[in-house]
Amino acid sequence: MTAVGDETWRDRGLHARVVNALGQEIVDGTYAPGDILNLDRLSERFTVSRSVLREALRVLQSLGMVEPRQRVGTQVLPRQLWDLFSPQIIQWRGQGDYFAQMREMLELRLGIEPVAARLSARLMTTEEREAVARAAAVMVQSDQAQDGRRYLEADVDFHTLILQGSGNAVMGHFASTVAALLRTREQEKRFTITEYTPPSAHRHNDLAEAIVAGDEDAAYSCAYATLEATLTEFVQESADANSTAG
Repeated sequence: MTAVGDETWRDRGLHARVVNALGQEIVDGTYAPGDILNLDRLSERFTVSRSVLREALRVLQSLGMVEPRQRVGTQVLPRQLWDLFSPQIIQWRGQGDYFAQMREMLELRLGIEPVAARLSARLMTTEEREAVARAAAVMVQSDQAQDGRRYLEADVDFHTLILQGSGNAVMGHFASTVAALLRTREQEKRFTITEYTPPSAHRHNDLAEAIVAGDEDAAYSCAYATLEATLTEFVQESADANSTAG
């Protein structure tokens, strides 16, 4: 006999599997905007109960990806209605829409993170400035050691510290979106350490030095230069990928 607690954990696992599979397929275009999700077929496909399936669809609905229509069924919604800041959607887009997502998010970050860097240079405590400097130093060390995973985690820490150290609650909340975006590089074939990494690591270090010094203008300029260079990198990588595919 299955215990109630065991059944709950089993349902949670099934629920997560359905959410991830359907979310990825909607992002990849397997289901196009306007398509109706057939609950009977999905229940049979995933071998799950209607209650597990309905709960999974509620998660996708909360992300703006689907919507139940009376007397029609659950309909897939267009991308402009999705919660594109959601770490889940960022993860799914990172699997198949990697370069487009990076370009879009880097363009957005250009308008946010330089301001956060300026505010951090003004407002951070000594301890917070030291933490930024340590993260930048780890990035330089990890590049030299060709340790992509350590580099990535230090990069996540670095940008999280600056966004949260800005004193702006909205920018601080944006840190989870940036962290999810950076971690999509784990899924990309070239990962993190490339020919672009050494100058990027040093640009991060320059930004850390500006924040430690409390130089607001330099912090803004360094943050902008760091993100602009990364954007240029990804535009070039995207063009190369399209050229190879063609």
